[in-house]
Amino acid sequence: MEQGKFVKATLAMTEDVWNEQFAKMGRKYQEPTLVLFSDQVRTEGCGFASSAVGPFYCPGDQKVYIDLTFYDELKRKFKAPGEFAQAYVVAHEIGHHVQNLLGISEKISSMQRQADKAEANRLSVMLELQADFFAGVWAHHIEKKRHVLESGDIESGLRAATAIGDDALQKQAQGYVVPDSFTHGTSAQRVKWFSKGLQTGDVNQGDTFNAPDL
Repeated sequence: MEQGKFVKATLAMTEDVWNEQFAKMGRKYQEPTLVLFSDQVRTEGCGFASSAVGPFYCPGDQKVYIDLTFYDELKRKFKAPGEFAQAYVVAHEIGHHVQNLLGISEKISSMQRQADKAEANRLSVMLELQADFFAGVWAHHIEKKRHVLESGDIESGLRAATAIGDDALQKQAQGYVVPDSFTHGTSAQRVKWFSKGLQTGDVNQGDTFNAPDL
């Protein structure tokens, strides 16, 4: 399936799940807008971004920006091919949208503004791991609804989570790891929280901010 179409199909599946989950919480899910781009993009709420940033979510305009060239990189550089690895990337960004709608993003942003760099990075890691957890929650529910996962899919998603952990990226880039500079969490942490969401399917079990250990 052509990548753009695949991303749109994945987005529609996230809407299925999150409309339902929000209804259970007595809330209305506001569906985000998808923007596909290659190389660079100008956003309404987050300024200008190049493909070096990879896929991202902008809380200011509630849009999910998916850089299609990132998928080639995921396959080539990070050795995480496969459709579920690609779906995981979309589901993670939608996780940030869920955080925005629940008021979590704003709360953490204001805490970060008052924190030093190491603490601000730590809060960023918690936010990212929770987005991984929400991606897992989505995978849990979409599998129950549609039985779309095939054997090897979860491994492919986890491989993507492993490949884009801070420790893996830093080691690849500079040969060593600086934990204080992490903003997304280690590979093991990302796999752990994604797996927890996948196993429980319970939105309430993803409080990374009060977890005794990440």
